[in-house]
Parts: sequence; C-alpha cells; structure tokens
Amino acid sequence: MISVELARALRTAGLRWRPRSGDSFVIETAEPGGEVFTVSEMTVEVHDFPSGQLIGFNGTTEWALDSVDVGDTLWLPREDQLREILRDGFRRLETDGAGEHRLFLVTAVIRGEERTFEAVTAADAYGEAVLDLVVQSLVSEAGEPAADETDEPAV
Repeated sequence: MISVELARALRTAGLRWRPRSGDSFVIETAEPGGEVFTVSEMTVEVHDFPSGQLIGFNGTTEWALDSVDVGDTLWLPREDQLREILRDGFRRLETDGAGEHRLFLVTAVIRGEERTFEAVTAADAYGEAVLDLVVQSLVSEAGEPAADETDEPAV
C-alpha cells in the first residue's frame, strides 16, 4: 500500500474512496503512524446511513472504538487499485538499481503523453502516476485543453 503522505495528496487532489472489503485505511484523528485497518465483512464493516457512511468495528478488533465516520479515515490504496485507476494508460512497471538503491518505475500515458514515475516502492510509483492523472484531469476541467480527451481514465 502507499505511504500516508501520498494517500493524503491523492485525497487532497480529489481522489474519492468508496470503501470495499479488503481496503486498507488509517484513522486520521488518531496519532501519526497509527494502526492500519482493513475493511472486512466480519470485523470492520461499512454502514450506509442517510447522514453518510460509518465504518463499524465489530467484536474485538478495536475494543475502544465502536465506529468512525469515513470522512475521518484515509484510504491507503493497494497497487492493483491504483493500476485499475490508470486503466489502459498503464504501460509497465520496472525496477532500476538494486538493494538500497532500487527504484520502481511506473510508465503510463496521461493525457496522451507517456510519462514515467519513480519511487522506492511500487505502490508509491503507481500512486505518483495516479496523482498526476488526477491533477491533469483538474487542469483540463479548469479550461485548458487536454492532449487527448479520448483516452482519459475517469477518477
């Protein structure tokens, strides 16, 4: 999963989360570096109410916590979820270097231009590509022409 800092940047840029089983998240109101939770039908469930979504903690998952508003959580998307957002724009994942100097490179076509994003983890490289996709989509929505409107993945 991606770093908390990159997850915050994605949320700030406009990436929205619809919680599903298997999704990982942290509680934003908790201490930095807090526990990572995973949505599961048995222990951590999403409840839909007219006022919004709550994530309920069942059983002994977190004895001091009954539920938390989705707005107080931060989604930590997995590599496969980030790749899904890139859709057909995703070209390849490669590594460069070895050991401590190893980097992951994700190449994707964003707004008609092939670009490469690098990071220490594959998930963060995917996340950087998605962040660029979201930001470029916002630039286009603000009235600047996009390089290629036909291949734009929705976010």
